[in-house]
Amino acid sequence: MNKPAKTEPNAITTRAQDYSQWYLDVIKKATLAEHSAVRGCMVIRPHGYAIWEKMQRELDDRFKATGHENAYFPLFIPLSLLAREEKHASGFAKECAVVTHHRLKSVNGEIVPDPESKLEEPLVVRPTSETIIWEQYKSWIQSYRDLPLLINQWANVVRWEMRTRLFLRTAEFLWQEGHTAHATEKEALEETWRMLEVYADFAENVMAVPVIKGRKTEGERFAGALETLSIEGMMQDGKALQMGTSHYLGQNFSKAADVKFQNREGQLEYVYATSWGVSTRLVGALIMTHSDDAGLVLPPKLAPVQVIVIPIFKSPEEQARTSEEAKKVAAELKALGVAVKVDDRDGIMPGAKYYEWEGKGVPLRIEVGPKDLEKGSLCIARRFVTEIKGESPEDQRRRRKAFLPRAEAIASIVPTLAAMQAELLEKARQARAARTRVFDKLEDYEKFFKDEGGGFAWVHWAGTAEQEEEMAKRFETSIRCLPFEDQVPPEAKGEGVCILTGKPSKQRVLMAKSY
Repeated sequence: MNKPAKTEPNAITTRAQDYSQWYLDVIKKATLAEHSAVRGCMVIRPHGYAIWEKMQRELDDRFKATGHENAYFPLFIPLSLLAREEKHASGFAKECAVVTHHRLKSVNGEIVPDPESKLEEPLVVRPTSETIIWEQYKSWIQSYRDLPLLINQWANVVRWEMRTRLFLRTAEFLWQEGHTAHATEKEALEETWRMLEVYADFAENVMAVPVIKGRKTEGERFAGALETLSIEGMMQDGKALQMGTSHYLGQNFSKAADVKFQNREGQLEYVYATSWGVSTRLVGALIMTHSDDAGLVLPPKLAPVQVIVIPIFKSPEEQARTSEEAKKVAAELKALGVAVKVDDRDGIMPGAKYYEWEGKGVPLRIEVGPKDLEKGSLCIARRFVTEIKGESPEDQRRRRKAFLPRAEAIASIVPTLAAMQAELLEKARQARAARTRVFDKLEDYEKFFKDEGGGFAWVHWAGTAEQEEEMAKRFETSIRCLPFEDQVPPEAKGEGVCILTGKPSKQRVLMAKSY
């Protein structure tokens, strides 16, 4: 299929035409990120990083409200530490970058590692930090009085991915990783569930992305974990995206690092552990859940600029008057807690400014022109409106752009932003519902994923890990999670038989294609 002619700078491919290219075009138009000189790595540009910063603040407040503190641990991990927990080491072995020398030298005009600088022990660039953190915890924990230890770090990690995509999968990415230590299994399990709920609340109430919560199958667990919980979101193309995970590690890492504590009875025992994390792939989730063919759409809670104010003028006199009013409007909105910016750049037509800020996902635009000054009004334009069945294009345009008396316009901004936040979540829920099915027959399942575009499939499952691989090869689908009971829709509840083997099954699982 031919791509549309790009008549505007940074015009984008439509979702229906080429979803993968649309995703990249949205990132480019919104100036979120770009590829770097290092293969598989990305440069996060200011607008993209500002979104990540807002995510950080929201999450960090939630972490601290649940008693966690931030710390920082080394980027480099001695190979011997990584290798101590066998399942963990083997799970990351193919993705690890390794440092073997600490100095370069020039040989015949060529820069090469200096043989004399070879390290006594190779250093792994952290793919995750369990091993190096638990090595430190050994000196921090002696007694039950030192527990629980609730630590989080904001950091970068390296996993040498061969196939990369901006935000979703890169060789280096930013994330947070929580690492906690507990005196009992019960406390550690409670922490694992608590942090998954923190992630789910953030996804739905801040990102406006509805998620399904559940357990991972044994084959999908984090390397070295006894239990992995996850939240799964559906993107607009029907694919699932794992948006956050929380792991119960049992005593695996404390045994590997020999971290013991004296309990209340005076006996020594190994500490119980958890880890949990989300990454910059959440920015990718935002893009793929909400954006449209005009560019980025952001939920107001994560928009670095919630309102853009644009003065409109033709003469220097009009420029002075409208710019002054734009700054007054911005000051009033700022006092209300709104993230606002004035775009009074000269030499750029208003239409070009509209196009630029629309592509960057700014929820609301206020236009201030000479006629608005005379009438004492402001023009308010929304980045998006929800569709109403049977509504004419003209009625939709009126809802997207309205002229209001100045005081009324200012007063409407905060409630309008709140309404837009709620509308995005509801729209995403409806989109997920439209692409969710309950299946009992394999032929219907096959048709859904091969002919109808796919989505979320609720199916009974009683297969083996090898049979999971068989489903992946045949349909490119995987078990996204074994959902918690309250996550299963009424029509999918009850016992049945496995869709592949015909064996009895007590509960349905969530299957989908995924990123």
